[in-house]
Order: sequence, then C-alpha cells, then structure tokens
Amino acid sequence: MTLPDPGKSYAQKRDALEHYFDRTAADAWRALTSDEKVSKIRATVRAGRDDMRAAILATLGDDLSGAQLLDAGCGTGALAVAAAERGAAVTAIDVSPTMIEIARERTAMAVPAGATAGPGEIAFSAGDMSAAPDGPFTHVVAMDSLIHYELPDIIEALSAWAPRVTGSIVFTIAPGTPMLMAMHAVGGLFPRGDRAPAIAPVPPARLLKAIAATPALKDFTPGRTLRVSRGFYKSQLMELVKR
Repeated sequence: MTLPDPGKSYAQKRDALEHYFDRTAADAWRALTSDEKVSKIRATVRAGRDDMRAAILATLGDDLSGAQLLDAGCGTGALAVAAAERGAAVTAIDVSPTMIEIARERTAMAVPAGATAGPGEIAFSAGDMSAAPDGPFTHVVAMDSLIHYELPDIIEALSAWAPRVTGSIVFTIAPGTPMLMAMHAVGGLFPRGDRAPAIAPVPPARLLKAIAATPALKDFTPGRTLRVSRGFYKSQLMELVKR
C-alpha cells in the first residue's frame, strides 16, 4: 500500500488513513488495543498509548459529570469508555467503520446508531473527525489522530472544532524529527509488508506560533503540555483552553 506523501491534501490523507485502518491494519489494531500478547515493539506502543491516555484523562479531570465530550479519531474506543466512566456524555467519531465496529463490540455504553449519548454513554459514528456534530462540547479530544497531518491541516482541524468548544481542546502531535518518521517506516509496528501511515512531525513552538496567528483560535490560550516516549511511540500532549 502506498500512502500519500507529506504535503498532500487533508482529504487525500484522510482517505488513505481510512483504507489503512479499515482494511490493511484492522486486525493489527484490534490486537494492539486489546490484552492480547504482542511483539516487544508493539508492546512499547501499547504502553505509550496507555500513558498518553492517562495523561489526557488527568488533564480533563476525574469528574466529567455534566461534560459533553467529542472524541475525534476515537479508534477502538478506549479513551471514550474511560471518559464515559467518569460521567461524560461522549460523541466518538473515527474515519474507519471497522474501528467503530470494534469499539461498539467492546462496551455496553454505546447507544444505538443515530442516538444521542447521555451521561455515561457513548454515541459512536464513522466519519470525518473535523465534520463531527456541532455540539456544543465541553471538551474535544484528539489523541494521535492529528499526527499524520501537516501543520496547516492541524490548524484547519483545530479551527473547525473551536466554535463548538466551551472548555478545552486536548490533542497530540508528533513532536520529533525526521528520525521519528523513519522509525515508523521500519514496519515493525504492523505485520511485515504493511506500512504504517506516515507521521508528520511538527515542532510544538511552530505550532503554538501558528495557533496565536489564527483568528479562529483567538479565544484559546495554551495549557498543559506533556511528551510521552516509549520505544516506537513518541507523542506530545497539547491543551488549548477557552478563555
């Protein structure tokens, strides 16, 4: 499978990601996000994702009662479930219908398709994370769903969510160097012969400068930041808080 090169449009990357996660790597991600035994490389990725999920939840707080949360790029639903367990009404969207099917299989918190989630419930749907329901949402969370996109596309996604948010946007970026992209191209994370989608490292300082210069984000101020590095997993949490 050949994925788009950096610089391609958001829509092209989104479509390639849908194909990858929906078909090529569905079984790999089902295993990675479960309790199944995996390779040492995948185990470091699993541990890194667990650490990042915990960091995001700590940023949101232990009690999410009354909160409306959008999980943008929810994958197999682990963060959505954890947020619902803390009392949030969760809208969870992912580009891959297969990931959504897996997420639904793993929790009794899912409401019927098309229904609205209440406190402690999750409304799963497949689609474009930047075209999710209007909200309003107390929080928007995007864990490792923006790491494949260049800076302009990240700004575009943040700007699309901004009018729907009353509290914060908590998201992650790939903060590294070209070496980080090379690590992901090795192919050890997924079955031999399959390539993981290319990531697009973005310097945090450059991103913050772009955010400050974006009119749609003028009501947000930078909050918590934290980097998680576990073997092949390298990701940085960033928070934008509504003034």
